[in-house]
Amino acid sequence: MREPEELMPDSGAVFTFGKSKFAENNPGKFWFKNDVPVHLSCGDEHSAVVTALKPEKVKLAACGRNHTLVSTEGGNVYATGGNNEGQLGLGDTEERNTFHVISFFTSEHKIKQLSAGSNTSAALTEDGRLFMWGDNSEGQIGLKNVSNVCVPQQVTIGKPVSWISCGYYHSAFVTTDGELYVFGEPENGKLGLPNQLLGNHRTPQLVSEIPEKVIQVACGGEHTVVLTENAVYTFGLGQFGQLGLGTFLFETSEPKVIENIRDQTISYISCGENHTALITDIGLMYTFGDGRHGKLGLGLENFTNHFIPTLCSNFLRFIVKLVACGGCHMVVFAAPHRGVAKEIEFDEINDTCLSVATFLPYSSLTSGNVLQRTLSARM
Repeated sequence: MREPEELMPDSGAVFTFGKSKFAENNPGKFWFKNDVPVHLSCGDEHSAVVTALKPEKVKLAACGRNHTLVSTEGGNVYATGGNNEGQLGLGDTEERNTFHVISFFTSEHKIKQLSAGSNTSAALTEDGRLFMWGDNSEGQIGLKNVSNVCVPQQVTIGKPVSWISCGYYHSAFVTTDGELYVFGEPENGKLGLPNQLLGNHRTPQLVSEIPEKVIQVACGGEHTVVLTENAVYTFGLGQFGQLGLGTFLFETSEPKVIENIRDQTISYISCGENHTALITDIGLMYTFGDGRHGKLGLGLENFTNHFIPTLCSNFLRFIVKLVACGGCHMVVFAAPHRGVAKEIEFDEINDTCLSVATFLPYSSLTSGNVLQRTLSARM
């Protein structure tokens, strides 16, 4: 990752970490000189990078365990891959090897976000309507009395939705007034609900233990991460460190604040099966959780689990703009700093955490244009 900086285009590069069918544990990098990435998504062992040069421009993508969704600026939604639970939304359970248009969606449905779980799919429209389809064995698409559906169905609680995330067997969404709702598999505390509410896990339930307005949510395999206006909360299973709460709390159903990053302004969150990534407003990236296969992006010799947010020092020469976490890998889009000093002073450097103290002269940096980013957890 130390190639001469002048070789990298201003548009940036996509970096990959972890286990994939293309490389075992070896970081990779590829550049985009013209068609700048605007969206990333990771599934279990596949990824999607959306750029902006095709005649029918792809706007969004979401990767599940073995299926992929894309939406275009023209208003179409396409699906391909595994379909044993109807997760392609095509009205049947037959596998597809090429992209097929989901006829349910029309020009009326202006898609804002896509998400994919293990065998589930979700689409959120700009006017706040949420549609889900696929496997509902654990209630993870919020339809109480069905096991699966092969065409999109609207999920509603009577108010518009602003964010959706599908995990392995649970899902969560945020409403426009900042409330968080969860549903699906209730084990290991990943719904953030008290025991008396778990009986209704097949329909969306309000998480009342977060006292702030919620902005984003990310669902992993057995954990959930929540971004509010002032903090990052986590709950669920954390035996690999994916909660970022240290080594003394491996499971919690009560949302807990990650105190180690209180001094950072987080702008985006992403969950894989057992790892988590955070991006700050100035383009720094923190990762934590399962370090196997090098998927935390912390270096070739650092495959250990990390139980608190750890600054990815390899990206200090870059502005991280997009990240997506998959099953055993992670994909990052970052652009090089131009015309700013490279020196950074650290208040604390040790084997487990890097905490930034002073930026020189990073006060001039901004996060630039906000690129639309949605996530898909490990599926």
